Amino acid sequence: MSKFYAVKIGKNPGIYNSWSECQQQVNGFKGAIFKSFKTKEEADNFINGEDNKKVASIDSLNENECVAYVDGSFKKDTGEYSFGCVLFHNGKIDKFNQKFPKSEFSTHRNVSGEVSGSVFAIKKAVELKMNKITIFYDYQGIESWANGDWKTNNYLTKSYKKFIDEIKPQIDINFVKVKGHSNDTYNDMADELAKEALGIGK
Repeated sequence: MSKFYAVKIGKNPGIYNSWSECQQQVNGFKGAIFKSFKTKEEADNFINGEDNKKVASIDSLNENECVAYVDGSFKKDTGEYSFGCVLFHNGKIDKFNQKFPKSEFSTHRNVSGEVSGSVFAIKKAVELKMNKITIFYDYQGIESWANGDWKTNNYLTKSYKKFIDEIKPQIDINFVKVKGHSNDTYNDMADELAKEALGIGK
């Protein structure tokens, strides 16, 4: 079955009929955003649909504001966990991921990765001298532990809440929930980065 390759951000954004054509537009292009679809209509929606509003709003960020999409992953057989983070700042898109060895946090599975991703994004924003960060996440605890709506009853959640409380004076932190695995471009990208760190899906 033929596929359609939609390049949202690349050398020449558009819809391509082969993977090789798509590769020419994204290879070596930092922050490239692309995806394959079964129908041309889906590919067109990816480029021109709802997500484009997000791109527009990201492009209109103030100089000292940034947006991060974070997600976590877990590898059951090794106990390793990871995060993926897509960070928008100063007109740039940076992608990060990191895996962590089995530890006491492994009992929380991918949630440990999500928390680590949120912490990383906030630290990175402070390092970049940002005044404000908006974190898009798909696990409610990322926001609810941070703002005290959920009780922190273990070391992971307590240390996360402590980190948020201590860093709040340095940066304005906002949280936005997205539906997990709902074809949200950047949430999916963060998810893929987290899995990539663990060698999942290769």
